[in-house]
Amino acid sequence: MLNTLYILALCALCSKNIQATPVGYTITAENDETVVLAQTEEEFRDDWNYKLQQSNIPLLTALIKNHTLPPTADGSTGRLLWGLDQDKSSHLPPFVDKALKLLNLKQVAFEIENSVMSKVSCTACRAGAGLLQHYTKTGKSEKEIKKTIYQFCVNLKIQSSRVCEGITELFAGEVIYVLGKVNIGPDEICSFVIGDACGDVYNPYHEWEVVFPPVPKPPVVEPNVPEANAPTFKVLHISDTHYDPYYMEGANADCSEPLCCRLTNGQALTKESAAGKWGDYRKCDTPKITVDNMLQHIQDTHPDIDYIMWTGDLPPHDIWNQTKDENIKILKETVKQMSIMFPGIPIFPALGNHEAAPVNSFPPPFVSNPDSSIAWLYDELDAQWRKWLPSSVSNTVRRGAFYSVLVRPGFRLISLNMNYCNNKNWWLLLNSTDPATELQWFIYELQSAEFNGEKVHVIGHIPPGHSDCLKVWSRNYYAIISRYESTIISQFFGHTHYDEFEVFYDHTDLARPINVAYVGPSVSPYYDLNPGYRIYYVDGDHDKTTRAVVDHETWTMNLKEANIYGYPIWFQLYSARQSFGMDSLRPRDWDDFVERMTNDPKLFELFYKYYFKASPVRPMCDMECKKKILCDLHSGRSHDRKNLCQSIESRIDSTSTTWRDWFYNTISVSVSVIMSIPRLTMQVPKYVLGLG
Repeated sequence: MLNTLYILALCALCSKNIQATPVGYTITAENDETVVLAQTEEEFRDDWNYKLQQSNIPLLTALIKNHTLPPTADGSTGRLLWGLDQDKSSHLPPFVDKALKLLNLKQVAFEIENSVMSKVSCTACRAGAGLLQHYTKTGKSEKEIKKTIYQFCVNLKIQSSRVCEGITELFAGEVIYVLGKVNIGPDEICSFVIGDACGDVYNPYHEWEVVFPPVPKPPVVEPNVPEANAPTFKVLHISDTHYDPYYMEGANADCSEPLCCRLTNGQALTKESAAGKWGDYRKCDTPKITVDNMLQHIQDTHPDIDYIMWTGDLPPHDIWNQTKDENIKILKETVKQMSIMFPGIPIFPALGNHEAAPVNSFPPPFVSNPDSSIAWLYDELDAQWRKWLPSSVSNTVRRGAFYSVLVRPGFRLISLNMNYCNNKNWWLLLNSTDPATELQWFIYELQSAEFNGEKVHVIGHIPPGHSDCLKVWSRNYYAIISRYESTIISQFFGHTHYDEFEVFYDHTDLARPINVAYVGPSVSPYYDLNPGYRIYYVDGDHDKTTRAVVDHETWTMNLKEANIYGYPIWFQLYSARQSFGMDSLRPRDWDDFVERMTNDPKLFELFYKYYFKASPVRPMCDMECKKKILCDLHSGRSHDRKNLCQSIESRIDSTSTTWRDWFYNTISVSVSVIMSIPRLTMQVPKYVLGLG
């Protein structure tokens, strides 16, 4: 957990120097004593046989429904988790003054929460990782290290004492263990965890490539536009519910903790700071009443749904206060509710990063220690998901929470555990080489599908092009999508909470779009968002079916109005073809849409509105914000901005000459300067700061 590292980064600055050497890492203390952090030779291997029998029983019945598609085009056209008090307290050690001058902790905290890292976070990461390794190599006990972390967290007012205690207890143990085992130093660790902001440090322990079977790639054929008026499947996509069982109407929504609007935050002192009945735009997750209302609305409004994709993140954002039992309880309650609300409808789940306790902690199968193993979660997933999935997937679900099922003859769905690409999953530092052999299994499934003439949809939680996805994992995944472009028709993810997508290109020809990953909106309003869900229309059963997405709709409700008038009104916010002027949703159509937005400010403003699900509190979007969003849409491969975004960014820079753009950029610079002044406590949206 980066929180642990940047707390310790302060302590690291009492050392004169942290330096890489051929045999490891050295830390030179103030008394000139030099300590070498030796490298270990321990290996972590996994020899699982991924060649398993596929599930070949279609899970969707042959019932053909008449779905009414949205109208066609008519020619119209991150998150700050906490605020840090950087006041210098007189009871802190003298070196803290030096640390506060060198590390902007407010910016580090902002970047960690928004997954937008800079050299500031890189410096904090290196210092913290170096100190932790120094402590472990010189014999400090886990108890002593935890005490140090807790004291710095409290004394620097990084969080309240209970949050500091929870973060320390939940995260410090595994981080200390992993950093004590790895045979790389802080430069390599932080390049691995943070990505490009820490430099592209070559690390032979974390460079690997999947192996493709010796089968030539079929000739590329331009995808056909699905036939008009052909049968379709109507598919519901729900993601990031983040149901908070302790949400309380009237509680303080403007607290100083990572999650507010809870019973433990106490009653709000003013009407303006009180949590609303249906949720809140601030650091608050979804109350049960809102989840219940949404599911009832879906049942009433969309009784003709054929199947559901459910892409994870069920628990709330109280990451300092989670337990395995609590997360299992939320899993069971949600599965039960989905089963009751949608009886007889196949549901295909994927695992989110918040289902683990602590969050993001997903040890690969080679971590078999009962105290560290993830079996407690995977075994329960197998039992709960069995309500919708065949018993044949039990092997891979219990092993790594991934599976492959046949939806209809010739149509397969593969659910991936994207937590094995999560760069906040510290266990991957031990060995990141295809964790759980998931990608090699994925290739085997895709090759079998290619042999059998099946079309495949892929679902998961973290989008592979997101900065939270490890560069080496994302690069291999990108190559897989390129190799099997004739088999993989569409991809579906969540995690970001925004309404967006990622275009994939031929990894040998980045000018040729080959696939699209749809990123569904979150149910949770966390934060600055309206709640939402997605409906897809997929080319159905007929002789010339493509299994492509024909169109999609986003549905939402205005949270502000719901709290004012006492009830929510769910409505269709937009449909892709009509709102964006698209004839079809092929990869080249989405690529063309990104190009049009690059040159058409009004079209981008429309997309930006939908990106926030029409939230009335969405921040302004300046040129840096626009470049980041368009770059994200262009990037199915993480940490490769140079290759994937250079042309888009240069075109935006060349056209940013309007008075409005000049005004936005001036405001961004001014606010950034103001925010650097000590003792200022105001919070400014990330896009205004130009950091998003």
